[in-house]
Amino acid sequence: MEVDGAQGMTTQALLQVRHLHKSFGSQMAVNNVSFNVGAGELLAVIGPNGAGKSTTFNLVNGQLLPDSGSVSLNGRSLIGRKPHALWRQGVSRTFQMAEVFRSMTVIENVQMAMLSAQGLQFSPWRRTRQHRADAAQTLLEKVGLGDMSQRISDTLAYGDIKRLELAMALVNQPRLLLMDEPTAGMSPTERHALMGLVQFLAKERDVAVMFTEHSMDMVFSFATRILVMAQGRILVEGTPQEVQNNPLAQSVYLGRGKTLEGETV
Repeated sequence: MEVDGAQGMTTQALLQVRHLHKSFGSQMAVNNVSFNVGAGELLAVIGPNGAGKSTTFNLVNGQLLPDSGSVSLNGRSLIGRKPHALWRQGVSRTFQMAEVFRSMTVIENVQMAMLSAQGLQFSPWRRTRQHRADAAQTLLEKVGLGDMSQRISDTLAYGDIKRLELAMALVNQPRLLLMDEPTAGMSPTERHALMGLVQFLAKERDVAVMFTEHSMDMVFSFATRILVMAQGRILVEGTPQEVQNNPLAQSVYLGRGKTLEGETV
C-alpha cells in the first residue's frame, strides 16, 4: 500500500515520527516523513542512494535537528537531545562499521558501555574490570559470546564483533534500537544468526527496532514492516509481502525483485 503521512501506522507505538522535514541548502533531504515503530517490531527502511534513510536515522538519533516535525519515544519528545543523552534515555544505535574498543577484552567493552550508560566512564575511581562483571557476563551469554569474554576484541571474527556491538547496545535496556546496516560485511550464515537474535531480543524485551539494510533477503526475512523511501519521501509502507508485490516499490528500488547487494546507505 502507498502511504501519505500517518496512513497505515499502528496506534500502539513506542516511536512516533511526525511530519519530519530537513533541508541542506536547497536540497530537501527529508520531506514530510511520518511513521511509527511498535514494541517488538522490526521496521526496515530501504531505498536507493540519496533516498533520505541516513538523514532520517540521524534525525531520530539526535545527530541532526529537523527543520520541522516531531520525534517522540513513549510520548516523550526526543527533539533537541544529543545522542549521549538519548543513550541514557533508552535509545541505542549500532553502526555499519562496528564500533568497539579493540584493545580491550570482550567483557571490558560491555563494562565500558555500562559505565557510559551511568555517566561514569570518566570517573577516575571506577575500574572497568570491577564494574558489574556478572551483569556484563550475562549480556554476553545472551548474544552468544559468553565463552569469549576474556578474549581481546581485536582477535574476534567480524560476526562476533557485530554480536559484541549488539551486547553493548543492550546495556541501557533500550526501548528503541537503531541499526545501520547491521549485517554489512557478514557471511549469509552470520547475517541470519544476527538478525534472528535481534528479532528474538526485540520480542523478549519489547524493544522497537528500526534498521536500514541493503540485503533484501534480510529485509524480507526479518522485518515486520518496511518503508520504501525515495527523494526524501516515504513512497510505500507495508508488510514484506505487500512491499515485495508493490509495483511502485519494484520500479523505484527492488528492480523486479533483484537484491541490490552493492548498494550503500
